[in-house]
Amino acid sequence: MATKFKRILVGVDDSADALLAFDYAIHQAKQDDAELVIVSILENDEMNVYQALSKDYVHGERQELEQHILKYQKQAQTAGVTKVHAMIAEGEPGETIVKEVIPHVQPDLLVIGSLAKKGIAKHFGSQAAYMAKYAPISVLVIR
Repeated sequence: MATKFKRILVGVDDSADALLAFDYAIHQAKQDDAELVIVSILENDEMNVYQALSKDYVHGERQELEQHILKYQKQAQTAGVTKVHAMIAEGEPGETIVKEVIPHVQPDLLVIGSLAKKGIAKHFGSQAAYMAKYAPISVLVIR
C-alpha cells in the first residue's frame, strides 16, 4: 500500500535539482491532497561582516527572498495544489531545516534537490546528505 502524505515540506534555492524537487513535491501534494510548505533559507554565510551588521542589507535580502518565494507559492497554486504555504528561515540550510523548520512545520515528508546552487557548503559535502541523515521524517532526494 502506498503512503499518503498529509504535509509535504520542499526546500527551494533555484538550483536545477531544487526545481525538480519542487515539481515532484507539487505532483505528490496533488496526488495525496496534501498541504505543501515551501521553504527557502537565507544564508548568512554569504554576507560579509558589514552586510550582516547592516539591518537594511539583511532586510533587503530577506524582502527579496520573500517576494521570490511567493512566485513558487503561486506556481503550486496554479498547478492545482489547494493548501500551499511559503516560509523563509535563516542560517545554514541543512541544519536550519532539520533543527528549526521541521519541528515547526511538522511535515511527514521532506523533498529536496541533491545539489545546492549557492553557498560554501556546495563545495564541502552535501546539504541533502545532512538532511537525509538527521531529519526525523522521510526524506526524498531528487536529482
